[in-house]
Amino acid sequence: MTTTAKVLFTGRTHTTSGRDGASRSSDGFVDVKLAQPHPAAENLFASAWSACYLGAIELAAAQRKIKLPASPAVDTEIDLNRAGDAFFLRARLTVSVPGVDREVAEQLAEAAHGICPYSKAVHGNIEVSTSVV
Repeated sequence: MTTTAKVLFTGRTHTTSGRDGASRSSDGFVDVKLAQPHPAAENLFASAWSACYLGAIELAAAQRKIKLPASPAVDTEIDLNRAGDAFFLRARLTVSVPGVDREVAEQLAEAAHGICPYSKAVHGNIEVSTSVV
């Protein structure tokens, strides 16, 4: 990390727990009830990671001068697991890059993990499998 990094955006939320739990972003874009911590946390993480990852696929394509004929999509599954007293996550990303050769789509999917800050954050911390359909 460099101290000269330029902050592009800061997400701010206020989250409460309990029967009336909720999370709301400071800009009002996110406003969700969280009566139970799960599956909300896993769904929100899957949504945020997916959005970032799709942008990374598009950036990887642009860097390689590959024109995407259609928008890519990703189905993300986040599993909350328990082993004894320990909790941990596993993730599966199923990527679709329509109109692009499968080998190229696989290269873009792999490159996206090196670009996406969420992928970087979980690298080596949780089991992640990525498949291209």
